[in-house]
Amino acid sequence: MTPHILIVEDDARLASVLTKGLGESGFATTHSPDAETALTLLHSHPFDLVLIDVMLPKMNGIDLCKKVKSLYPALPVVMLTALGETDDKLQGFNAGADDYLAKPFDFRELLARIHARLKAKQLTSTEPTVLTYADLTMNLRTKTVERQGKPIALTAKEFALLEFLLRNPERVISREEIAKHVWNIEFDTGTNYIDVYINYLRKKVDKPFATKLIHTKTGMGFYLKAEP
Repeated sequence: MTPHILIVEDDARLASVLTKGLGESGFATTHSPDAETALTLLHSHPFDLVLIDVMLPKMNGIDLCKKVKSLYPALPVVMLTALGETDDKLQGFNAGADDYLAKPFDFRELLARIHARLKAKQLTSTEPTVLTYADLTMNLRTKTVERQGKPIALTAKEFALLEFLLRNPERVISREEIAKHVWNIEFDTGTNYIDVYINYLRKKVDKPFATKLIHTKTGMGFYLKAEP
């Protein structure tokens, strides 16, 4: 079946370029000039991926991404924006975006990222829907986390970070790996955003419980292991 991509872009020229390029690359596309139209289309048509421009009229792309992920958590979202600073990217990822591409971009890179997101979605659909370690449980379908039966509320990026740790239990994971697999960016040694999010997780996942799960290997990275 031909993958169907929803393009949410208010720039008519760029939307035309994306529609033409993706069509020639074997994708079916539908264009929406704003967030409201996009949500209407999502309610009535099945899509395999959504491209969202950050700078949209009325509801911006960040808020639209949050809405899409709340309604369709398994639907991949790739953000397109002229804002390429690390803080801007983190804002997009915190909204639940699966990938983020700054304008101007090479169309070949966009294609590669789309293929990667669609492949990841396909692999996820054949994987278990529940991940467990010790007394921690994560339901990938409902996007919920519990420890000792108590629900733990996580943001989209906290959830993604914990999922990566759960998929690699008792293995030390470097900051470089986390940046690549959770944030889809190269790790900048001048920033501490990964450590910040690890601390967010510790406060929610470990602090209320006697047994700690998230640990630091000094100078090497982080790992998940049940230790007092």
